[in-house]
Amino acid sequence: MQPRIKFLLGGAVVLGAAGVLMVGSIKDTAVYFLTPAELQAKVVADPGIRETGVKIGARVVHGSVERDSSGKRVVFDVTDGKATYKVDYRGLIPDTFSDSVDVVVEGRLGADGVFHATTLLAKCASRYEAAPKGYKPEMRAAYKAAGQAAPASTPSAAPTAPAAKPPE
Repeated sequence: MQPRIKFLLGGAVVLGAAGVLMVGSIKDTAVYFLTPAELQAKVVADPGIRETGVKIGARVVHGSVERDSSGKRVVFDVTDGKATYKVDYRGLIPDTFSDSVDVVVEGRLGADGVFHATTLLAKCASRYEAAPKGYKPEMRAAYKAAGQAAPASTPSAAPTAPAAKPPE
């Protein structure tokens, strides 16, 4: 056999083995992204999924958020309208996290039915608006304590530049 043919066969074997290893590792390490209803169906079909790391994308149930006094733990419910899970997250809570916000939590479903999250991502607003005229940052705490959102700003006319003086 010629050296060139041996080299090509050896290269094909190495590339084939690398491809098989890559496909196998991707399949084994892939993290699922499920809705609560999909997770519930998978748990019914295979209770072993409780030991598998998964991601859940859902909406926080309004009024279910319970924050720890340390600010490093939060317990809340998530739902997709069909199934609901209680989530226990310990770690830094994103600034955008609040009631009725869309979240993605990553972790494991415990035997007690509580989802123990290791990662919490809160969806950011799709658009940001300027604060209304006369709004002061210290007012934010008053609105938050009352359980209200700060008033939406109204678009105001852009300031106009003074007219240029005609040359003399």
